[in-house]
Amino acid sequence: MITNRLLNNIIIILVFSILLIACKSEPDNNSHNSNTIDLQFEETNITKLQAGYKNKDYTITQVVQSYLDRIETLDYKGPQLNSIIQVNPDAIAIARQLDIELKEGKSRGALHGIPVIIKDNIDTHDAMFTTAGSRALEGSKPLQDSHVAKQLKAAGAIIIAKANLSEWANFRGEMSSSGWSGINGQTKNPYILDRNPCGSSSGSGAAVSAGFSIIAIGTETNGSIMCPANANGVVGIKPTVGLISRSGIIPISFTQDTAGPMARTLTDAAICLGVLTGIDSTDTKTLTNASNIHKDYTQFLKADGLKGKRIGLYSRPLGNNFKVDTLFQQAVAYIKDQGAEVIEIDRIGENNVGRLSFQVMLYEYKDGLNNYFKSLGPDAKIKNLEELIAFNKKDSIEMEFYNQRYLEMALEKESLDSEDYKTTLTDMLKGARENGMDLVMNKHNLDVIISPTGGPAWKTDHLNGDSFGLGSSSPAARSGYPNITIPMGFVDELPVGISFFGRAWSEPLLLEIAYAYEQGTKHRKAPKFLKH
Repeated sequence: MITNRLLNNIIIILVFSILLIACKSEPDNNSHNSNTIDLQFEETNITKLQAGYKNKDYTITQVVQSYLDRIETLDYKGPQLNSIIQVNPDAIAIARQLDIELKEGKSRGALHGIPVIIKDNIDTHDAMFTTAGSRALEGSKPLQDSHVAKQLKAAGAIIIAKANLSEWANFRGEMSSSGWSGINGQTKNPYILDRNPCGSSSGSGAAVSAGFSIIAIGTETNGSIMCPANANGVVGIKPTVGLISRSGIIPISFTQDTAGPMARTLTDAAICLGVLTGIDSTDTKTLTNASNIHKDYTQFLKADGLKGKRIGLYSRPLGNNFKVDTLFQQAVAYIKDQGAEVIEIDRIGENNVGRLSFQVMLYEYKDGLNNYFKSLGPDAKIKNLEELIAFNKKDSIEMEFYNQRYLEMALEKESLDSEDYKTTLTDMLKGARENGMDLVMNKHNLDVIISPTGGPAWKTDHLNGDSFGLGSSSPAARSGYPNITIPMGFVDELPVGISFFGRAWSEPLLLEIAYAYEQGTKHRKAPKFLKH
């Protein structure tokens, strides 16, 4: 027998349950089920995302909020990946505006509604700072966007965050730990958290691998896109120097610096590359590249791109890690099976190129940093290289783990008008190009050179610094030529990559060959944030 009191309680419970279900199912234009969205977008790509916008499966605002939630959950909390220095406080407002434009049938370009994270040595003129990871530039606001930021925004991308980096792009001092900055601490590797993400574009590589955005932008002087892409299991493109403007990027070397895209797929990276390219009157390296610019690099992605190609195998990095060697041998076997001819080479460039490159970097570092500080205007916190060195000496955090030897060595250099600089630069480029990459490729009539990008990530060690086992970035970096790295497989739970590099302005050919390898092997796997 049911009493009136019991019946009333049952009715109240039923009504409450119905209301609760209704509240949970009620759509909200400004929110979403973040867990569902996160799983849906963790390994998605530009094409799928924009198809969803078109089909009205979700809005740009919802997608951006999903990535911001994921950063909060995994970067700031949870495993605390520490790959993000700052989130754009205007990201949602920008996304809403882009949603309005889509509803009106307008699209800004190839990256409309695509979340992007950029390395924090690339200027943005917005609510975010640009710090190079240094406490000396904490709160620094550039007077205008970098050319890279302008190109991204014009194409409809949303810059949702700035990524951590090895401070001053890993050219401050000796025994540094890649991924550490005074302003944000140590970035972790998303595959195994006590492993290093490599650098200097450590935050960019870790963030895009962890699914915090579709695209990340890194910069490279020598290895700073290749190595973090290798260690974090993603694709990285270091283009020919001059294909992308460096204006508004905190510099190391005018001769070797370039920005480049990092992504989970080569297709996404190629789409972004087309957006970033262009001529910029404020960067003279871009003024001679008009015939080499393509706004759509996806046209060069061919599944049979290996067939009939002559490929040089750069063997110098082999013999350092038998597990990497085994994966590379498997990659070579696949490449041969696809109809390519492989020719082994053991040397690229003259023996003194590395020493000459280092001296060129020191000369250009001093000039570039002083010019960058001037660009910040009269109210800049730091006005020259001397003031930066003085700041670091007084700051206990900046000097906690390693010194600033490279800054001090750069300060001692003369101007770029000096005969020593001009001679050193000429000799370096001749050794890297004419007697290096060009010589080898012409001698063997090569389309591309391949080599392991690097070894598995080492354990982060602030006492002893980085422990690079092997790498192949230098020939392309010192010559200023293009390089692409693609996931090649795993050593236990850690990813490693294979590099494809070649002649100046050969991005179309490299993309064709690298895409054929990527699509035929598909080694990319999402990280698990393991603690061991």
